[in-house]
Amino acid sequence: MKRRFFKFSDAELICLRRPPPSPTPRTITTSPSSSILSKPPFYRFFQSSPPSNSASASASAKHLISNVIGLFVHKLTINDNSSRNNNNNDIQSKERKDPTNKISSLRNNNNDIKSKKREDLVNKISSLRDELLQNVDMVFQILEETKKDDPSLLTNSSAFLELLKLLLLSSPKVALKIFNWKRTQAENDTPMTAAEYAKGIMIAGTDKNVDLAVELFDEAIKKCIKTTSMYNALMTTYMCNGFSGKCESLFREMKRDVKCRPSVVTYNILVSVFGRLMLVDKMEAIFKEMEDSHISPNLTTYNNLISGYVTAWMWDSMEKTFQMMNAGPVKPDLNTHLIMLRGYAHSGNLEQMELVYELIKDHVNARRLTLIRAMICAYCKSSIPERVQKIEALMRLIPENEYRPWLNVLLIKLYAEEDRLEGMENSINEAFNHRTTVSTVSVMQAIITSYFRCNAVDKLTDFIKRATYAQWRIIRPLFHCKMVMYGTQKRLDEMESVLIEMENCNLSRTKKTFWILYKAYLNCGQWYKVEQVAGLMCKHGYGNPFDTSPL
Repeated sequence: MKRRFFKFSDAELICLRRPPPSPTPRTITTSPSSSILSKPPFYRFFQSSPPSNSASASASAKHLISNVIGLFVHKLTINDNSSRNNNNNDIQSKERKDPTNKISSLRNNNNDIKSKKREDLVNKISSLRDELLQNVDMVFQILEETKKDDPSLLTNSSAFLELLKLLLLSSPKVALKIFNWKRTQAENDTPMTAAEYAKGIMIAGTDKNVDLAVELFDEAIKKCIKTTSMYNALMTTYMCNGFSGKCESLFREMKRDVKCRPSVVTYNILVSVFGRLMLVDKMEAIFKEMEDSHISPNLTTYNNLISGYVTAWMWDSMEKTFQMMNAGPVKPDLNTHLIMLRGYAHSGNLEQMELVYELIKDHVNARRLTLIRAMICAYCKSSIPERVQKIEALMRLIPENEYRPWLNVLLIKLYAEEDRLEGMENSINEAFNHRTTVSTVSVMQAIITSYFRCNAVDKLTDFIKRATYAQWRIIRPLFHCKMVMYGTQKRLDEMESVLIEMENCNLSRTKKTFWILYKAYLNCGQWYKVEQVAGLMCKHGYGNPFDTSPL
């Protein structure tokens, strides 16, 4: 059971205190300025005559106390409620003293509400996107049902653009279907906006439908809807589909248009176009024009510029631009470091490549297999002692289903140069399993040299059989190497059988072939065969081996 007690303020206690005796009678009335007595109930004390005796004095005192308690009876409450009211009064007092606190609270509430609405809208759009992708054949039916149930998803421009954005990343063809549906609906419904036309041009460009992109651009112009973003969208379409000349021509047309002026996005597109084509002079001229137009380059501008230098293998200009970013207000981001990593890998600057790789290692390992392969290629071309260990560490990051023939061949040559016979044969077997054909002479020569240095003639014999069957490049040094190793091991019968293999591969005998036979027979002391070989050499015009040297 709660204990109840009453609480009086200081002013109320003063009123309850017995006043000192006074010779003159007192009259207790309400003060005009008193806010307490200005509201009902109205309690008034009228003038009384001085007490004539003790009994009347006691009665008068009781009457006074009774009236005073009646005055404040409406303020008697439970202490818990009083504490709560006091807290509310304190909060209101703080808000009056600091009105910005109340405004900030209202703003936070409004932001929370907007954020909640935005989140709900995105969830609805995502659900609609998933439904459309799962039922591609029923796209138009789903759109009609959505228009009836929740029309704001399709009539609201922001929501519709968000839907197109999500679909563009997943399926440009479905996004194009939905845009064409909205385009037909716009004839009798809400007209298309400039932003929607720009997005439609982008979708058509992504779907490689350049003609439709141009059609949408012309249609918007006829409706007097023409913005810089639409020019940028069509320029991007031309850029991505290889129409660099049309892209540059549209830029000149845009500069003549008084209503639309080039933006930083426009110049970024041109820098990217000329960078891809390795037209460095034009790329730098566009960058200079951008600065002359008082348009500040942004992060994309510098990234496109560095990418152009990397494509053109202009390593000094690449490094200079990167240092300019470090010293300027526009700092490098993740994409900048990814481009620099590719540049350092292609240029063979292993020290800088490893420094940049450490900065973005987690991202590269998880998502950038092309950069991992570029780093492997850089290590393969280098001569550092620990290159095999570094390459094997990077190879473990590449899934088995991400096989690349050129990388496989590169590893074969690497292991062959390092005389790592086991690693070389594993890579050779992988190439056979994936039906990869090697036609590079330098790779075949590296394989031959490795087998020779390891004195693995039997493994070389097996390799030649498999390589012949797999239609690899069969060169004469393969058989010469086998003959030399057989002759060194005095396996003359097997050495002579190699001559038949050469004939089967349509490889004729050369001066070097006869010299190998001559040396092998000479080392084994078979003089009659030495004379036979010498006679054959004279017959074919290779001279007398007793008088000449193979060198």
